Amino acid sequence: MRVKVCGMTQLQQVNQLEQIGAAFAGFIFYPKSPRYVLRYMTTTDLRKENRINKVGVFVNAGMDEVLQMVDECRLHMVQLHGDETPKYCEKIADYVSVVKAFRLSDNDSIEWMIRPYQEVCDMFLFDTIGAGYGGTGKKFDWSILKDVDVGKPYFLSGGIEPGDEAAIREFEKQPSAKSLFALDINSKFETSAGVKDMAKVEHFIKTLNA
Repeated sequence: MRVKVCGMTQLQQVNQLEQIGAAFAGFIFYPKSPRYVLRYMTTTDLRKENRINKVGVFVNAGMDEVLQMVDECRLHMVQLHGDETPKYCEKIADYVSVVKAFRLSDNDSIEWMIRPYQEVCDMFLFDTIGAGYGGTGKKFDWSILKDVDVGKPYFLSGGIEPGDEAAIREFEKQPSAKSLFALDINSKFETSAGVKDMAKVEHFIKTLNA
């Protein structure tokens, strides 16, 4: 199972990700986030990193800003975590792979939410709804995906933490998991905002893929 480690802020830790088996590094370009990457790393730092797939996370950012960061940091894909319209996503997707994030509550009609984005995005990401934008760290009730035909590769997010490996393997047996592309982990693997406990990350990835 592929794992994306999101909210990276420490260059030394980014350099370790490939070695411990992570497939993606997520960098948050949302200034209101405590994990806003440009507070800790420069675009030059990010551009030079070429050992891991780089995902830039944006929230309602201007199109020019997103494309500038894609170029300056040599991002491999962007994750749009705000209220971006299908037309906006389509324009970005002409330039770089797009992951559209959806923040879900128990009563949401997922198929209705994702339908307008099916033809204009490359992948989806499902997370828990919260008061603000971005990840909440709250546990995501994966059962709401049980009967959903997602129709696109997707990232599963929402409070994934050490010890969830067995539950994830059970989830993988469900029909809706046929499109599961990767897991997205963040705050439950940190010692402080943006600083990962790399031993926990490594143990999680190894246990998951044992």
